[in-house]
Amino acid sequence: MSRWPAALTPDTSRLLLRGWHLAARLPESVVRGAMALAADVAWLLHGQGVRRLEANLARARRGADPRELRRLSRVGMRNYLRYYGEAFTLGNVTPEQLMARVSTTGTQALLDEIGEGRSVVLALGHEGNWDLAGAWATVHLAPVTTVAERLEPPEVFAEFLHLREGLGMTIIALDAGTDVFRELMRAVRSGGILVPLLADRDLTARGVEVDLLGERARVAAGPAVLAVTTGAALFPVSIRHERLRGGRRRAAGSPWGIHIDFHPQVRAPQGVPRPVQVQELTQAWVDVLATGISADPTHWHMLQRVFVQDLDPDRYAATRAAAGEAR
Repeated sequence: MSRWPAALTPDTSRLLLRGWHLAARLPESVVRGAMALAADVAWLLHGQGVRRLEANLARARRGADPRELRRLSRVGMRNYLRYYGEAFTLGNVTPEQLMARVSTTGTQALLDEIGEGRSVVLALGHEGNWDLAGAWATVHLAPVTTVAERLEPPEVFAEFLHLREGLGMTIIALDAGTDVFRELMRAVRSGGILVPLLADRDLTARGVEVDLLGERARVAAGPAVLAVTTGAALFPVSIRHERLRGGRRRAAGSPWGIHIDFHPQVRAPQGVPRPVQVQELTQAWVDVLATGISADPTHWHMLQRVFVQDLDPDRYAATRAAAGEAR
């Protein structure tokens, strides 16, 4: 809902853009088949992204042998490329198909907050299809406002912006020098909206170091800071792909949909300094997401470095220094 899910070169991004334009004119079944093939080819080539995925999967499945990690990464790559295929064709999905493709648990607590005129902050990981989730939520729960990292080349960002705004979402571009947080605070305080933020990887020097799957990792501070600052409720959210059958499959026009699990609200401790509140609240939502990732890590599209052990020590020290953190 907020970020391009993996680091892509401009040339790769342009290739994806051409594929997007082609996919929009093809039957979804053809696009799904092409993406499944692309996933298997990438998996067989065992490039840097797949190796990084397997390194991250090893944290979620302690003790897994190389053969098990390879099996998990193959399923993970198919889920990952399925996201792209679904994004490429999402603009052609009817409202009826959209409704059939999404199942949920835990929506009532959010509806209660929205019904009282309050906004809700959602903390998400790179799981499932967050664009499909956002499209569903803005119709069935409340208007969605989120952040999008500005992509290179600009035409790729423009395409994603057009897709998400066409689905009813309000997008705040993450630009250098832009006070995104102030705009988010203004949106939250207007009341009655959802603010989903992909936060299981820090893209700034202002993240929070937490325990994730038994190791130290650095995630985004945004959801916790926004909730603590505005008083909005914070709910962790897990998303996974699910295979559809029978009447729901026919109504969805696809063999695949998603399940969105809106977990119970997590709360910051009271009577402690704000940095402690942010730290504890961040750890709380990370713990919830980690439980879901451990249960089935193949839905976690993390092909990048997120664990401190994998980061370049000098660069990470500079990041911590920029954030004013002690060594």
